[in-house]
Amino acid sequence: MSIEENTLPHVVYVEITEDNCDQRLDNFLIARLKGVPKSRIYRIVRKGEVRVNKGRVDVKYRLAAGDIVRIPPIRVAERSEELYVPQGLQAALQEGILFEDDGFIVINKPAGFAVHGGTGVSSGIIEGLRLIRPEARFLELVHRLDKDTSGCLLIAKKRSALRKLQEFFRNSEVKKTYQALLSGQWGRKKLIVTAPLLKNVSKGGERIVVISPSGKSAETLFTRLKTFRHATLVEASPKTGRTHQIRVHAASLGHPIVGDDRYGVDEVNKTFKNKGYKRMFLHAETLKFPHPVTGISMSISAPLPAHLANLLQHEEQV
Repeated sequence: MSIEENTLPHVVYVEITEDNCDQRLDNFLIARLKGVPKSRIYRIVRKGEVRVNKGRVDVKYRLAAGDIVRIPPIRVAERSEELYVPQGLQAALQEGILFEDDGFIVINKPAGFAVHGGTGVSSGIIEGLRLIRPEARFLELVHRLDKDTSGCLLIAKKRSALRKLQEFFRNSEVKKTYQALLSGQWGRKKLIVTAPLLKNVSKGGERIVVISPSGKSAETLFTRLKTFRHATLVEASPKTGRTHQIRVHAASLGHPIVGDDRYGVDEVNKTFKNKGYKRMFLHAETLKFPHPVTGISMSISAPLPAHLANLLQHEEQV
């Protein structure tokens, strides 16, 4: 996919609406000036080429409704082709709506797709949703799930809903439960793991998360659901939301998640793959949170994907 560069021919003035209020200036500019490096955006703000209400502001300035943002002429990279979103993903998104109202959507995210495009990934869940909802003025991820994790994913349709839902996440008002299949027989009924996690540690060029005293606090409750001859089905309830938290905490128990190619055991994963487990067995089953407008308690669940449920039917219970 080739990229062409165009120059905005003149100064542009943008009036901030409710959809963009309370957003940081840098994030607003990054979204509007797609293809412009962040370093360039920070530089034009620092030099005063970007102004809000005719005055200089910092990149951390939070926009208010009615603000007038001055954007100078700047080279913007534009894709010469339309963004490609696989038909399979589009279909899964159409069929995977678990709940929707004026403020947000909960979708049953399919495994194998990143939540957003990025390095080496042309498109993801949010790009796919924007493609099938061209009339939507605002669609933003409230939180994230790993590429190979399926299940409940929250997407805001209004900035006011995004702010409120993210506040719920920060204040631990969102209760998340996952189903995970751990390799081997885990002997405990329940266990709270509180090992702190440090991310972006390089291991052979790969960025991983490790347990470290210098990491951030993390807490996961594991509850055994079923024991099989070679695996254990558990419910994992993370109190914190650290990167790869459930995966690393499960591995710390000596029972990594089946199919986890980053924190699991290669030979074990190969054995399960031969039995039909083609992906990591981690599924975001339930989200519980207050409605951002009414405050009513919401509980939304995503059924375990049929192929994973079918595989469990063939596991030998003990």
